[in-house]
Amino acid sequence: MYLLSRRLLAFLAAGTALSMAPAHAESTGTLNLNGATGLIDMPSGEAQKDATFSFSTSVAGPITRTTFSFQFSERLSASFRFQTWRDWDAVIPGDPKETDRSIDLRYQILKEGTWRPALTIGLQDFTGQGLFASEYVAATKNFGDRLKVTAGLGWGRLGSYGGIGTLFGDRPPVSPTGTPNTDQWFQGEAAPFAGVEYRISDTWTFKGEYSSDAYVTEDEVRGLIERDSPFNFGFEYQRNPNLRFGIYSLYGSEIGLSFHVILDPKSRLTGGIPGAAPTPVKARPARAADPDAYDGGWVTQPDAGPILRQNLAKRLAADGIAVENIAYTATTVQVRIRNNRIDAGSQAVGRTARALSHVMPASVEVFEIVPVVNGMGASKITIRRSDLERLEYTADNATLLRQRVTVTDAGPVPAHAIGDEALYPKFNWNLGPALRLSEPAKGDIGLRLSANYTFAPGFVLSGSIYKQLASNTSLGDPSTSPLPHVRTDGSRYTEFGDPALERLTFAWYARPAPDLYSRLTIGYLERMHAGVSGEILWKPVDSQLALGAELNYTRQRDTDGGLGFGEYDYDVVTGYVSAYYDFGNGFLGQLDVGRYLAGDVGATISVDRVFANGWKVGAFATVTDVSAADFGKSGFDKGIRFSIPFNWALGTENRRGFGMTLRPGRGDGGARVDVDGRLYDSIREYHTDGLDPDWGRVWR
Repeated sequence: MYLLSRRLLAFLAAGTALSMAPAHAESTGTLNLNGATGLIDMPSGEAQKDATFSFSTSVAGPITRTTFSFQFSERLSASFRFQTWRDWDAVIPGDPKETDRSIDLRYQILKEGTWRPALTIGLQDFTGQGLFASEYVAATKNFGDRLKVTAGLGWGRLGSYGGIGTLFGDRPPVSPTGTPNTDQWFQGEAAPFAGVEYRISDTWTFKGEYSSDAYVTEDEVRGLIERDSPFNFGFEYQRNPNLRFGIYSLYGSEIGLSFHVILDPKSRLTGGIPGAAPTPVKARPARAADPDAYDGGWVTQPDAGPILRQNLAKRLAADGIAVENIAYTATTVQVRIRNNRIDAGSQAVGRTARALSHVMPASVEVFEIVPVVNGMGASKITIRRSDLERLEYTADNATLLRQRVTVTDAGPVPAHAIGDEALYPKFNWNLGPALRLSEPAKGDIGLRLSANYTFAPGFVLSGSIYKQLASNTSLGDPSTSPLPHVRTDGSRYTEFGDPALERLTFAWYARPAPDLYSRLTIGYLERMHAGVSGEILWKPVDSQLALGAELNYTRQRDTDGGLGFGEYDYDVVTGYVSAYYDFGNGFLGQLDVGRYLAGDVGATISVDRVFANGWKVGAFATVTDVSAADFGKSGFDKGIRFSIPFNWALGTENRRGFGMTLRPGRGDGGARVDVDGRLYDSIREYHTDGLDPDWGRVWR
């Protein structure tokens, strides 16, 4: 480990020193068969554009690879890969292994300069079962606008052909527990690889490479392919920025195909922001020209409040915004709103402020807008009406308005607030298609009936029932985990719970004090566990730091998706203390420490990158007192997760989306109960760290 640390520090030091060289026009790399930045089968020294998210699938003879990759920052990227083999057990009968999951990390220590190449260090399958475990250093240089040349050095699997000797010591056997194989990194035989990429036209590219991967498992051990040559050649076609196709001649014996979907979370797939254009701000007459308009005597009219609330609600209904209540004096109005459709909190605030300029008498100068989430006031955004009137058509009006706006704690509902009795109780339901994926190529589709009944602000009864229509998952072998089967029997719930009651809960959300939020949820919390879950969160509206605590008592449900508990007779108390931190630029960190569902004790660390349009991509790892051997083949809980809002792709106004969590393997250690409505994600959108990144939409 000490030698490894020295090597990594040396690479990073070299990158820091050389980064002072003259800048060069930066180019982004293409993707290889592994779904990572590279040539055909080999990596390259380039990186993708910051925040690029890609989905890749490739076929190389009997081998199929499906990969999700994300460029977390300008230099750091990660990939999560599923690989399957046809006829895996043809040579060695009885071996059931047909799928492997792996995680890669890449760090670009040098960007390309006038004279220097782009240089990347990478770890491939660094926590897997060893089938693809390898490390590499790759350098890529552009010559003009069309030609790229790559050269590199690989270890492990990428050092299995054409080796030049051992540079840093012998390579020990891989640990099959799924923990990082740090003692292997950059150990053993090293082998060079190289390649070229030539852009024939705006749509066609030629690639050729010399590979250092001997395909020992697939060729010599399993007999799946015949590796007759280290040379690979191919052509790739890309007509638009989002889709790329490739066809290749591989190792002198196989044909390869690739398909890549390349997405940019920073920009919408459909172009502009969905929805109708806003109504302009209504300017008041000058006080000198119409002093009577500024007379505050209207507040004494007994019907003023209901009329103002009704007029405001009518205007905001077109934007999917509901008015909870309204309170006012002659100079100030406070309105509490529920944003049911617009995906940006700042835009909902802006639409509300514009509507207030049309509804409120001229004497009202201060607009206090309180977004309400699950019955809780999330924040209070205070806008001066004269600033709206003055800045609407001014250059850089969003920045100028933000300098004048204050965001503070929502505070209690004013005693004289006027609401609408028709708002509560409120019943909503939905029946629609649903997709449940256990991995990219496996899952089921069905119908989900969901409903919620809100008795009063903060008191919600909700639930969902799911019925499968089609599935390509199988029950598989029974779990042999020595831990309580709090997750490893998940396939039994899929198989036997059809139809299934997924959730049925009663939740109470409240604001016990300034900067404090609370949640109490009782019932069938998720498809595997039921019980009671309580949470409290401290989060000042202008703070990057939040602190929380959660306590749960749960019992494991029967696999038939009904109301029973007798099948497992397992209950447990779990709890966590949590710290959340906003690092800026959309990066959110979270640390949870506590007791998990299997009774194990440990900690989870996660980092997510959140984009203003609703995209969220992150990674997490959980380490507890469960040994790697008891946890299972993946060693400890870890993975990559993402969620994509529907409006980003479809151009519609709604707040729904699609999400997925990818793990190399699932054990029972480090598992948490899956409760809807956890507090931090619920209220952050209307705090300064949630409003500011997309504040420009306040004028949209």
